[in-house]
Amino acid sequence: MGSSSTTSLCEDRRPGVLLLHNVDPSWPQKDILDALSQARTILEALSEKVPRVREVRVEDQLLAMRLSAFDPRGWIVLNWCEEIPGLERSEHLVPVVLETLGFHYTGSPGDVLALSWEKTAIKTLLAKMGIPTPAWKTFEVPDQHDWRVFPAIVKPAREHCSIGLTPQSVVMDIVELRRQVERVVEELRQPALVEDFIDGPEFHVTLWGNGLVEMLPPAEMDFSCFQDPRERLCTFDSKFEPGSRHYEGIQVRIPARLSPEQRGELEEVVRRAYLAVGCRDYARLDVRMRDGVFYVLDVNPNPDLAADTTMALCAEQIGYSYGAMLQRLIDLALERSRDPIIEGPRRAPLREGAKMGSALRKDPGWRY
Repeated sequence: MGSSSTTSLCEDRRPGVLLLHNVDPSWPQKDILDALSQARTILEALSEKVPRVREVRVEDQLLAMRLSAFDPRGWIVLNWCEEIPGLERSEHLVPVVLETLGFHYTGSPGDVLALSWEKTAIKTLLAKMGIPTPAWKTFEVPDQHDWRVFPAIVKPAREHCSIGLTPQSVVMDIVELRRQVERVVEELRQPALVEDFIDGPEFHVTLWGNGLVEMLPPAEMDFSCFQDPRERLCTFDSKFEPGSRHYEGIQVRIPARLSPEQRGELEEVVRRAYLAVGCRDYARLDVRMRDGVFYVLDVNPNPDLAADTTMALCAEQIGYSYGAMLQRLIDLALERSRDPIIEGPRRAPLREGAKMGSALRKDPGWRY
């Protein structure tokens, strides 16, 4: 593994990689063990690609102190940190600390991560840029007499990971809508985002790059085993509760069942959204299609990098092993650090042994 180094990023020698991730001691023991297991998998995959890899585990609010042993001129940070333990919605503070200490890191800056938590702001930005997104309205009190589009879906306006989403979130009339808005406002203590429910195929789309942005093969969420439209959505259970109806029923098709023309239209929409939000290096977008139109539901500039996520599975489709995918993210950040005025990275070549056939995969980790 080696010791910390003073090697500059501008020199020929590649910097070491610090895997930065969070483990909150207040989590259930099962979640802690799962996070540590995933971290070991990432470390092992990276060790096959880069000579020096270290783990920096964030278990408290002393992030700067945990990084103080490393010279930022000799290390680049693979940012897999979703929050600072004990601070809600603190994901955006991690890049702020890294920049203050002088570290180069993978992924989007703090302002983009902060923006991603404000779903109404994201949708306003997309609409302003002419990028399709479902019609919406935000309610801070359960008074929605001016909403007339059904079915609709009621979401928390400031959450990730499908927190607060259940089949009851899809509402068919004003009475059900009022009940769900009240639940979000009172139980989750935040505004409720009401959207036109796009009852069509859902795609999770990973993009990477700066300047030249590449779309990986889209993943399709297959809801075909559910007849009730209320069931045709990605709930919290579908991502985190093995054995639940949605976890077992929703299948993931990679690549998605799209014609070349549809794929081209999807790529145009998601690339425009990626650039509009200011994503850097990589991101995952959630999209639904209705009547030939692709609607952007959500933009995730800090998606999970675990080996069982759609990001890793889709990268595998174009020939990237798990370690090669992680190395690609690091290379994108290094290119930015060496030349901040780059036009964009080269489009990644198809790797030897690429698996281009259709795959029907169950992906237990397609979470944010």
